[in-house]
Amino acid sequence: MNEQKKVDESWKEKAKDNEETIQNKSGQDFMPEATFAMLISSLAIQATISLGEIESPLTNKKEIDLKQAKYLIDTLGMLQEKTKNNLTKEETTMMENVLFELRTIFLEKSNSPQLNKNEEVKEK
Repeated sequence: MNEQKKVDESWKEKAKDNEETIQNKSGQDFMPEATFAMLISSLAIQATISLGEIESPLTNKKEIDLKQAKYLIDTLGMLQEKTKNNLTKEETTMMENVLFELRTIFLEKSNSPQLNKNEEVKEK
């Protein structure tokens, strides 16, 4: 059976909304509320950048750094394991969806015989 897992990508919208809020208040010393969802979103966005899915804010280029992406995904996996049975249902669902999506993209990128020519591969 080829079962497709339905992925809730709402975390991307939440992260984008948080980023826009920070940008809108950039003239002030503004920090978003420290929440578990914000931590997961932050690590997920960093992993997404390392996977070359979105441009790096430092270089304005899509760069692939699979070692960094793996580290961030492994960190999220460790957080999932360490917080098992201590999260709300929403937090658990968010963590599962984020990890599923990032791991899927990582496998696609790491097994790709040829990366997209528009993406710059960062060698370390």
